[in-house]
Amino acid sequence: MLEMHYYGDPVLRKKAVPVEKFDEELQGFVDELIETMEYEDGVGLAATQVGICRRIAVINATGGQEQTYVLINPEIVYSSQEKEDYDEGCLSIPGITLSVNRPSVVSVKAQDAKGQQYLIENAQGLLARALQHEIDHLNGIMFVDHVSPLQRSLINGKLKKISRAQREKSQDL
Repeated sequence: MLEMHYYGDPVLRKKAVPVEKFDEELQGFVDELIETMEYEDGVGLAATQVGICRRIAVINATGGQEQTYVLINPEIVYSSQEKEDYDEGCLSIPGITLSVNRPSVVSVKAQDAKGQQYLIENAQGLLARALQHEIDHLNGIMFVDHVSPLQRSLINGKLKKISRAQREKSQDL
């Protein structure tokens, strides 16, 4: 199991670097990332959330019913003009859910763990939301960055508490 990093940890604000080497080590990391996402009961997990600044994320928006998407070097190649509000949460910001406005349809180009390129076309619903959320993580952006100043002020105390706990955890290491 990989160790989660929480709001306030500087690694969550770093832009992840592209993956260039596709080998057994990468496959092992991807397997651990999936295992950690499932253990944490998440829909998706980006490598930065476990302290690794590489452009890797995993998503399963079906509650484990279907195969998990492995997204290496993902890139949004299409976003609809139409947007929608939807409640989002994040494993790195536990206990907070906010309504976030995002494009309702996206297409994403990525590579799998073997380096094969593929395209997820016209994703909608929870999958579209998760793709945007996880790719944001790889760019150092968190879902709380997308909310209004009013929404942000309402959760500021909780964010400070999570950040303080993260700092204390880091100092204990």
